[in-house]
Amino acid sequence: MFLENPVNHTEKFGWIEVICGSMFSGKTEELIRRLRRAQFAKQKVEIFKPAIDTRYSDEMVVSHNDTQIRSTPVPSAETIRILAQGCDVVGIDEAQFFDAEIVSVCNDLANSGIRVIVAGLDMDFKGNPFGPMPNLMATAEYVTKVHAVCTRTGNLANYSFRKAAGEQQVLLGETEEYEPLSRAAYYKATHTNSEK
Repeated sequence: MFLENPVNHTEKFGWIEVICGSMFSGKTEELIRRLRRAQFAKQKVEIFKPAIDTRYSDEMVVSHNDTQIRSTPVPSAETIRILAQGCDVVGIDEAQFFDAEIVSVCNDLANSGIRVIVAGLDMDFKGNPFGPMPNLMATAEYVTKVHAVCTRTGNLANYSFRKAAGEQQVLLGETEEYEPLSRAAYYKATHTNSEK
């Protein structure tokens, strides 16, 4: 379980927390939980998401369980740098959809004293590291990997298996397009599909 960094008032540096995992693992739910706690503590909180993510709402970060928090959709990571000035805490959802600049933006914000909480898929549907997530995890002080439950075996799932056709890396979708699978179920499903 994640424990907040103790506050040292003589040190003005923030930190980066990454919440990663497969689809349906509760990443956004955990992001919202941490951000709400910061809001309750009367900290100045800003939340951002990529403008391309319009699955549930244009301006809200919404979990699969319909937990919501207001956010600002942004076209690029650089926009976050501009809009986050003066914040105590910055939340970023679906970080895998941002360009590589998100890594330096998060580090610059943390270096200026801001607590940065980032959520995103660590792997794409092919099981490969997704976008800037590996670099974010490498530079973060805290990394939390959450798991879904495999729809085929009931074991812990850490793969996002794509049921929909297509080879493009980014395909916004829900249960019609994706299902969480364990390593064994993912291996079986991908090898069965490749043999067709």
